[in-house]
Amino acid sequence: MTITVNGEPLGIEGEVSVADVVTRLGLPDRGIAVAVDGSVVPRGLWGGHTVTSGAVVEIVTAVQGG
Repeated sequence: MTITVNGEPLGIEGEVSVADVVTRLGLPDRGIAVAVDGSVVPRGLWGGHTVTSGAVVEIVTAVQGG
């Protein structure tokens, strides 16, 4: 299946969770936020939130500043 992550297509085989996508991309599990199809997925639900074919995933990194 293909999903879109931050505007780029990503081919993934089988059923995957948000946690799987984050891991596959080599991202840390802290300091980021994930939205799937426009809805933020709380970190505690990443493992149980299935990403379906055609989903649009946005991953943003928290940055300190002021």
